[in-house]
Amino acid sequence: MFQLEAFKTRRLIAGPGARKRLRGLVTACFAATLLMAQDDTGAQPLPPPRPDAPAATALPPTVSSALPGIPVSMALSAQFSNDRRPIKSGLVWRVLADTADGSPMRIVARSTDAEPVFSLEPGTYVLHAAYGFASGTKRVTLGQQGLRDQVSISAGGLTLGGSIGEVPIQPAQLSFSVFVPLQGNSEGRLVVGNAKAGEVIRLPEGTYHVVSTYGDSNAIQRADVVVESGKVTDATLHHRAARVTLKLVAAAGGEAFAGTAFSVLTPGGDVIREAIGAFPQVILAEGDYVLIARQEGQVYSRDFKVESGLDRDIEVLAK
Repeated sequence: MFQLEAFKTRRLIAGPGARKRLRGLVTACFAATLLMAQDDTGAQPLPPPRPDAPAATALPPTVSSALPGIPVSMALSAQFSNDRRPIKSGLVWRVLADTADGSPMRIVARSTDAEPVFSLEPGTYVLHAAYGFASGTKRVTLGQQGLRDQVSISAGGLTLGGSIGEVPIQPAQLSFSVFVPLQGNSEGRLVVGNAKAGEVIRLPEGTYHVVSTYGDSNAIQRADVVVESGKVTDATLHHRAARVTLKLVAAAGGEAFAGTAFSVLTPGGDVIREAIGAFPQVILAEGDYVLIARQEGQVYSRDFKVESGLDRDIEVLAK
């Protein structure tokens, strides 16, 4: 094809003969253009316009590939709000289409990539980046040229563990609950329940109350921890507890009776733990207890003491 060079408009004043020659020149140029188009496409040329035909209406310019209705690129990333370090993992992205009529926004795209690239029509959107229990939102306008933007998240990580003295507790024996304290109530609102030791819990920046349970009885420890944006806080809760093995025997050190029903009580009579078996194991907090054993209609009991870190057998004599 060919291009028309830029030119300056100049008014021509000519007589009838000049107008006739000019009309012939225009007709010839138009015919040449049609012949070039025929060579390119193979289409048959249209006849030249009549001299008395009305002037053609100017066509609009070529439509860009990024006009409304044609998707363009939206590249996103997230950063920690305190030091602007990029967040490289653990993100869940949602893109919602904003509405001008007040109707509910709808999710138009999702991704779990750290730096997703979406193909969307130009318009206004709300970005939501979730980082565990923390998140960041931002309203953006996607124009015809595309968009590259970041969302800031005020969040950090928390890993939890437990120990008896200096000895770490096996992660499988621990569970944690994380609360947001409210005024006058340290366990105001549960954020995470039954969290496992060693896993990274992603939380909004702030102070939290952690409850650690060792075993499934009353070996519980509590602590307040602070989560800072962009940092992982490691918290170890120190328990004062021990594992005891319950037995009903005919003589000290003898063989345990099978099918015995045990109850562990506080000195005041509150039931802490119940178990059935020849020698069930129970994890108990440090303190004084009463053990009751039931076997074939007979009831036996004894007092015992749990010392932190001292795992041992607690025998009840059947006599």
